Amino acid sequence: MAHKKRFNYFDAFERQADLAAREVKILCDAVDDYPGVDGLKDLVDKAHDIEHEGDVVAHEVFNALAVDFMPPLDRDDIITITKGLDDVIDYLEGTIQRFYMHNVETLPEELKDYAKLLRKSTKALCAALKEFRNFKKSKKIMGLIDDIAGIEEEGDELFFRSMHDLYANSTNPIQVHVGDMLYQRLENAIDACEHVSDIMGTILLKNS
Repeated sequence: MAHKKRFNYFDAFERQADLAAREVKILCDAVDDYPGVDGLKDLVDKAHDIEHEGDVVAHEVFNALAVDFMPPLDRDDIITITKGLDDVIDYLEGTIQRFYMHNVETLPEELKDYAKLLRKSTKALCAALKEFRNFKKSKKIMGLIDDIAGIEEEGDELFFRSMHDLYANSTNPIQVHVGDMLYQRLENAIDACEHVSDIMGTILLKNS
């Protein structure tokens, strides 16, 4: 009788990272050419479909882990990476949803800067996770992890500056509320990318 094919956790991580990059693409499309609230429905639906795909992948990982006698990595590390990647997807989808939920007619200009950083971060994360399946031999992965950490530092600086400018210069309380909420979520998405890369770095150290 043929043996059942083992679940490939590294494939799952790559799928999740690709979904995060697709969410960023939708975010970039929105901030580069904002369609207004009336034109958002299609983008919101696409973002939700991607988020659902991410949930499916995460459930596949957890279901496989529940019956896997010898997973290739520590169980807690697999869970943390999976949840971290799912967080990235969720933060991005939630941001796009809030454009519609809060009836945002005009996006803050700073969102373009957040979107650029997220594009860079998810691109580096996708590349790092492609290397991760061969992490014991990879010569590129630590450089990619360092790149993600550097992008997170840029995100911290952007968050600090954009929040100050928002509260210093806006006299509209609704604009302040919406800007605060959007900046927080996008900064959280950037942080979540770095959190995943930190776990990867810890795994490298544990297995060096």
